Amino acid sequence: MADWVTVALAGEMESGQVEVITVVGRRLALCNVGGEYYCIDDVCTHDGGSFDQAELDDNEIECPRHGARFDVRSGMVVSLPAVLPVKTYPVRVDGGQVQVRVDE
Repeated sequence: MADWVTVALAGEMESGQVEVITVVGRRLALCNVGGEYYCIDDVCTHDGGSFDQAELDDNEIECPRHGARFDVRSGMVVSLPAVLPVKTYPVRVDGGQVQVRVDE
C-alpha cells in the first residue's frame, strides 16, 4: 500500500476549484467540493483530455473538450459522451494538509 502524499494545504483551494497535480508520476485532478476534497485521474475516459480547464458544478466535473461529466466522489459517468468511469483516489485532511494516496 502506498503512503499518503501531501498535495495542498486545507483552505488553500476555494470551493469549486480544480487543481491538476502530479503524484508519483501520475497527473491527477484535485477537486474542492464545499470544503471536501476529492481526487480523480486527470484524464477524461472519452478521449483522454485533461481536466486542467474543467469546471466543477457541485460534485460534477465537466470535461472542457466534449462536455462529458463525472461525479468526482465516485468517478461515475453522469453524462455522455463518456461511458467509462474515471479512477478515483483516497483523500484525507490531516493536520491541515490535504493528502492523497496513490498505489504505485
